[in-house]
Amino acid sequence: MTASPTPTTAEELRGAGLRVTAARVALLETVRDGDHLGVEVIASGVRDRVGHISLQAVYEALHALTAAGLVRRIEPAGHPARYEGRVGDNHHHIVCRSCGAVADVDCAVGDAPCLTAADDHGFAIDEAEVVYWGLCPDCSTGRSS
Repeated sequence: MTASPTPTTAEELRGAGLRVTAARVALLETVRDGDHLGVEVIASGVRDRVGHISLQAVYEALHALTAAGLVRRIEPAGHPARYEGRVGDNHHHIVCRSCGAVADVDCAVGDAPCLTAADDHGFAIDEAEVVYWGLCPDCSTGRSS
């Protein structure tokens, strides 16, 4: 039995009910090729792929892709929003207090352990966000020298 082929970016957009445009394709591919990118970096990556695009168009496309579940937005306290292509799993993030670097952190144990709150206050919990804070290796080294 052969595995089904990986859908193209355009097919993923269509499957999510979104109109396929060159800018959306370029934006989704830029986010997936990057690592927790800010809006300015994403806009630059899209411009490298398709030419001019306004910052407003980038924000609008990011909003649509996030709402469709193709992109995940994270916004660590005190830092601008970042976007990533890793969606649909239960992972968390670690943020450097000094330089703002962000990295993925998989759940430590089992199936979505963070979804079991000690007291849910009657909420139907469907997502948990855990952010670890510390110093990245580069900033740790810089402080010790």
